[in-house]
Amino acid sequence: MKKKLDGGKVYRIFSVIVITIVAIGFAFPLYWIITGSFKTSAAINATSPQWWPEEWVLDNYRKLFSRQVAPLWEVHIPFTEILFSGPQVPAAIRWLLNTVFMAVVSMILTCATAAMAGYALAKKRFVGRTVMFTLIVCAMALPKQVILIPLLREMSAMNLYNTIWAVIFPIVGWPFGVFLIKQFAEGIPGEMMEAAKIDGASEWKTFSEIALPMIKPGIGALAIFTFINSWNDYFMQLIMLSSTSNLTISLGIAKLQAENATDFGLIMAGASLAAIPIIVIFLMFQKYFTKGITMGAVKG
Repeated sequence: MKKKLDGGKVYRIFSVIVITIVAIGFAFPLYWIITGSFKTSAAINATSPQWWPEEWVLDNYRKLFSRQVAPLWEVHIPFTEILFSGPQVPAAIRWLLNTVFMAVVSMILTCATAAMAGYALAKKRFVGRTVMFTLIVCAMALPKQVILIPLLREMSAMNLYNTIWAVIFPIVGWPFGVFLIKQFAEGIPGEMMEAAKIDGASEWKTFSEIALPMIKPGIGALAIFTFINSWNDYFMQLIMLSSTSNLTISLGIAKLQAENATDFGLIMAGASLAAIPIIVIFLMFQKYFTKGITMGAVKG
């Protein structure tokens, strides 16, 4: 018995050491970016790296917030050319607000549509259900570059090109989101659905009060996946956005780099600014993250 206990203790210690090393490896790039944003250009380009800044400076952030200006907000009514603008502020602030707005709205709309579609595919029986789900699974393997030209023409026809909505709407119908929520909804007991019908509950009440709380872990995981996917979708942002006031933080930093010589301090300052919302969203939904991967993977 003592040998078994000793063996278990050694295994736990070894596991903690391995996990700690892996965690440090993943966290190091973020640490390097944040500390690098406070270094001088000489320190960043030095042959021997400075693991901790010898001199803390704010020049990189000053350059980030002083290079260009843009309206603080612009309200573009979808499908029209009506536009309302706000006061002028540093462009980096506008870029960050654009990116947060794009990612948050994409997350909310995707979770809402995927929850309803996944529930219907899992618990409702209708003609074409199997074919529809098969098409959704096939669409998961379809690269977005294949539909880029028709999508671009569609956004232009609806007067959405060069607006944040042109990046948001293509993400909303994410096939992976529907697939993930369907896997969770499969685990809802049929007896509960029948009991709700007997009690006279409407379809919406059954979904909102019985199904929705049971698939909440899946929605939380999908929220993280959608937010990160939208935030990092540089390719779609590059194609759909062009004017300075509509750029995202990643496109804005790339534009500053194109106009000036390579400035790694400026890049690190922009990357540090862009990392803050991602960290906040992950901390908010982290308790659903593992459940979304494990539970959703074994169902269906």
